[in-house]
Amino acid sequence: MEIKRSGAALSKIVQIGEKLKMLSARSGEEYLPLNRGVNAVVNIDLREVVAQMDFNSNDIQVYPPGPGFPALRQAINDEYFGGLSSPDNILISAGGMNALDLVVQAVGMGKLYLPVYYWGCYFQMLTVRGIGNAEYMAQSDLEGMIPELQGNAVLICDPGNPLGEKYDDERQFALIQKLDAAGITVFFDSPYRRIFYDRTDDYYQRLMQLKHVVITESFSKSVGLSGQRLGFIHTTNKALHDELEIRLMYCTNGVNAFAQQLILRLLTTPEGIRAAQAFKEATARDIARNIDYLKQRGLLAGEFYDASTPKGIFVVVNRTEEELLAHRIGSVSLSFFTKSRKEEAARYARICVSAPHEKFVAYFDRVE
Repeated sequence: MEIKRSGAALSKIVQIGEKLKMLSARSGEEYLPLNRGVNAVVNIDLREVVAQMDFNSNDIQVYPPGPGFPALRQAINDEYFGGLSSPDNILISAGGMNALDLVVQAVGMGKLYLPVYYWGCYFQMLTVRGIGNAEYMAQSDLEGMIPELQGNAVLICDPGNPLGEKYDDERQFALIQKLDAAGITVFFDSPYRRIFYDRTDDYYQRLMQLKHVVITESFSKSVGLSGQRLGFIHTTNKALHDELEIRLMYCTNGVNAFAQQLILRLLTTPEGIRAAQAFKEATARDIARNIDYLKQRGLLAGEFYDASTPKGIFVVVNRTEEELLAHRIGSVSLSFFTKSRKEEAARYARICVSAPHEKFVAYFDRVE
């Protein structure tokens, strides 16, 4: 049969994970898998939450609504948008990647502009969909690029992946306002933000007022449920919403009902709110401690954070993937995350800093 090849490649991160498993099996020694984008400080404790769920109910055993359960969309409106948006602006997706994939399919654009250091799946997703891409070096460059950006779209991920850089909210919002006023579509992808913020954070409420901004989010990082594959899209553009709803229906026929009901309870019940808060507090605490440790040891590649702060679940260290592997630490060469700066980036590695602090230190104390 004839195969329609996408031209995309399987994730190197997955390949590194398989390599670590093989090395561990051969040596009998544990490797620290910081190549993954998984919050591993603690698992979220779901026992009290799941005990309240009726697995025999139609909410779990029947096809869910195409755009997502109304109660969940309202809970997201309350949690992320202070109740000031509408459930009709929110669509439930099968994770953050599915949200982005649907959006780039549905929005007309010449190219999608990505940061010079970007999550590799962005590029592979665009390759599969036959959409061109270009790059920007830093957020501060985007204002001067407005003429070039006309007819295209910009992706902003903050805190970022792979660098874990967090830009100042006020400067970033002022920039997005200027892009929006120029009619440039902005995809704001921020799956890491809500690890560090709670419902008092009003940033999404401000972004939702900008008509050319589409927000994509997920619960993979913020409550540690990457295995449930649940996210959402927020747009105030009714034509885009309606097209996304059609694509969602024929892509998923309704997103996992159990995952939706689970997240609903994490957002709305006392047991769920306690579980999510405990998870976030432990995760944010050890991320901060691990970043501080890397700074003290001189291992953090500080040159990447001149205009930002290392805040997310990833950072870049001034050691190579091979140097870290020699100390049984899994990482990913920064060269995997860029097209134009591979030679320079090969001197660095991206690591996930969402790991138990004592274990993290025990491994990195061996690194010279």
